[in-house]
Amino acid sequence: MKNNKFLAACVLTGALMTAQSAHAESYFTGFGNKLSQGISNMATGFIEIPKNVINISSEQNMFVGLSWGLLRGVGHGVSRTLVGAAEFITSPIPSKEFAAPAYGWERFSEDSRYFGLHFPGYWTTYGPLDDGE
Repeated sequence: MKNNKFLAACVLTGALMTAQSAHAESYFTGFGNKLSQGISNMATGFIEIPKNVINISSEQNMFVGLSWGLLRGVGHGVSRTLVGAAEFITSPIPSKEFAAPAYGWERFSEDSRYFGLHFPGYWTTYGPLDDGE
């Protein structure tokens, strides 16, 4: 009887230790992902400028792409850089992604959104992987 209690205690302790390490691993994975997204978005926010010029030029024409795409790209570039700084600062705190797509070069033909918000309007395109919600 004493052996069964010892065995049950060992199994329970092992299960609790495994669950705790899985939680810690997912925390550190989330922390690492958020930290790397923050650093890369701070460093590469400027990618939004050619991204918006190219996307709007292909949808409309070169004049609209070079004018409105440039303005929109600068706005998104500043936004992505600031959101990257926020991700970097808050990386120890678990949360949802701040920017979608997470990096400026992912899903290049789609417009960027921040904090889950999207602003439909002219020349706003979300792809099949991202419905804007």
